[in-house]
Amino acid sequence: MSVLDLARPEIRALKPYSSARMEASGGSVLLNANESPWPAVMAGGVALNRYPEPQPDALIEALAALYGVAPTQVLAGRGSDEAIDLLVRTFCRAGRYAVSAAIQGAAIVDAALLADFSLDADALLARIAANVKLVFLCSPNNPTGNLIPLATIERIAAALTERAIVVVDEAYIEFAGTLSAATLLDRHDNLAVLRTLSKAHALAAARIGVVLAHQDVVALLRRILPAYPLPAPCVEAALTALTPPALAATRVRVTGLVAARDRLASALKRVPELRDVLPSAANFIVVRCADADALYGRLLSVGIVVRNVSHYPSMAGCLRISVGSPSDHARLLAALGAREEAA
Repeated sequence: MSVLDLARPEIRALKPYSSARMEASGGSVLLNANESPWPAVMAGGVALNRYPEPQPDALIEALAALYGVAPTQVLAGRGSDEAIDLLVRTFCRAGRYAVSAAIQGAAIVDAALLADFSLDADALLARIAANVKLVFLCSPNNPTGNLIPLATIERIAAALTERAIVVVDEAYIEFAGTLSAATLLDRHDNLAVLRTLSKAHALAAARIGVVLAHQDVVALLRRILPAYPLPAPCVEAALTALTPPALAATRVRVTGLVAARDRLASALKRVPELRDVLPSAANFIVVRCADADALYGRLLSVGIVVRNVSHYPSMAGCLRISVGSPSDHARLLAALGAREEAA
């Protein structure tokens, strides 16, 4: 059985749209896309009069090198949100994940986490019925910040061979200091990994998300990818961020953020009104308090915005706090009546 047999038959049979730019390979006089021959506006040194490449070779190759996979295993789109939407539309019939599924008209099966927010693989597998086509795992998890062990991910993928695609969202993996599930791709054709340049690479506004998967899955997703998903300035920003000097700077920035996260967590543990500070492998920290709404409002009143996540299952009284700059932390801790110890 091919992994493609899990996809919707009408998607497998779909003849993809062939854009003018896709048909322009090898041409230098471009008279096929009804574009302006002259640029009117430049953005970051990039002319904007021509349609961009749907999947620019240079970007795909740079992303493949970054994530340690083959270029045929890479699909780039407008953030992980588009990647999730493409996967749901490809494999499911009519949140991130919940919102995409609801738009598609696909049923959602939730699997509760354990009391410490770890994943119970046995309970998850027991809930997966024969009609389930996609299983989403988030590692590090948002909003709890905990990791799913790589061995657990592989066990789930192996158990669901020829049954479902296991999608691992690794938006925060750079802050975890652990191997990516992408290292399992060559052993499990039913595995897909979501990565992003938004977090560690500081390109949230560029909206560059990536699907890493078996080449046949990537080829299938390309059939329903919009004709021009990647704006040229965003591609240019991504290519700049993936140069060796920029990647070296990213590693330094990530190391600094991880250290700042740990210092902030230590300081938050000394705040009397906080009942708990959850361990985190991401670039945020979750705290539990007696009244999340009240504390959220108090912080907002002095200009500090955090995320109220108390509506999530088992997270009553919880706020999520992103790791910020030293001055951000100083203001936060002052508002909480605490301070951060010197590094």
